[in-house]
Amino acid sequence: MDRMLVVVFDAESKAWEAKKALHELDREDVITVYNQAVVARNADGTATVRQSDDPTPVRTLAGTTLGALIGLLGGPVGAGLGAAAGLAAGAAVDVSHAGIGEDFVEDIRQQLSPGKFALVAEIDEDWTFPVDRSMEALGGTVFRRALSEVKHKLDDEHTAAMKADRAQLKAEHAKAHADRKAKLEDKINQLDSKIQARLEKAKEQRQTAERESQAKAELLKAKAAGAQEKAAAAKGKVTETHS
Repeated sequence: MDRMLVVVFDAESKAWEAKKALHELDREDVITVYNQAVVARNADGTATVRQSDDPTPVRTLAGTTLGALIGLLGGPVGAGLGAAAGLAAGAAVDVSHAGIGEDFVEDIRQQLSPGKFALVAEIDEDWTFPVDRSMEALGGTVFRRALSEVKHKLDDEHTAAMKADRAQLKAEHAKAHADRKAKLEDKINQLDSKIQARLEKAKEQRQTAERESQAKAELLKAKAAGAQEKAAAAKGKVTETHS
């Protein structure tokens, strides 16, 4: 199952150890790590992405679900996320884009107080025990939430509602007196602008989701190919031993 994982630590060193531990679980094919970052909560409530030379499977956080969650953890101050991490100030700090519940974000915010650190990752895991055992051994507090596709349905419903309002206003406009028509035209134009903006936003989010899905598919394909190569190599060694 595709999940968002957040593990909170008192020390930054433990967060980096946790990042390595996740990488090891990924290497052993216990889980798949799509993207991950170490985040610090600052005294002013913002979140800062700590830098590392290690490449992540998805090369940039900007516009991703992970980036959206990190922005949300920065709170209303406005996501001081570090330009070097590929995240513009205030980028994608939207619960609907992150595809997770507000309760999940709030639970993490309460635990991730200023001076603490978190490993934030998007992973695919079949069961929770391996990650929990690894993270808890390092003293981490684990939060996880399955990612949701409900956001797209809600976007469609909001757009449909605004279109229904527009249709009603147009029906009224057709029957209205001249002095009323001007006011209705203003309302119709405002709705048109809002509908267009929402459609553009929904389009961008779907494109981002498609890019993330493609990146995940490529990563899983590469892992499968690597597993096949390992199996073939192991079979070859067994054959040589019995020759």
